[in-house]
Amino acid sequence: MDRILEINSPDDIPEAIKGTPIGDLLEYHNLGRPFDKYTKAELLIGMCMDNRKHLRIPDQFAYILRTGGANLRPSEFKVSYAIAVGGIRYIALLAHSQCGMSGLMSRKDQFINGLVENAGWKRDYAEDHFLRFAPMFEIGNEIDFVISEALRLKQRYPGVTVVPLYYRVEDNHLLFVCNNC
Repeated sequence: MDRILEINSPDDIPEAIKGTPIGDLLEYHNLGRPFDKYTKAELLIGMCMDNRKHLRIPDQFAYILRTGGANLRPSEFKVSYAIAVGGIRYIALLAHSQCGMSGLMSRKDQFINGLVENAGWKRDYAEDHFLRFAPMFEIGNEIDFVISEALRLKQRYPGVTVVPLYYRVEDNHLLFVCNNC
């Protein structure tokens, strides 16, 4: 994992994001920085819907969009809303370890069986559902995906700073993802 940087002290935060809401996010979550008070969101956090992730951040600090794999393509109108109406100029995009949207195709049978058993679906309907939507939500390698999604969002919203991060589920730690480390 040569493309991720540990953030264990304020000195570890890259200069480009030090003093920004994304730098603040890293300080709040990883370093236990005391919370400032906010009356409006400072950034948008795009992260996976996985229930093992919990961020340590102050109230009203961020909009948070949770979607499988931190894939914001299906939520782009909400991203636009946060930028246009909420005045957001920073997006932190969080991939995470052990993501279920990575290698999604290998879970095809589990997915279909789960819909049949838990939702009462007919097998052919469940299979069609999986085959129709899985390619849209498969992210492949988490780090590669978060870098590509951050680049896509930077191109879509050139006035917004978009930074890819990585949430390590094993120890609840945020890491900085760089493309050129």
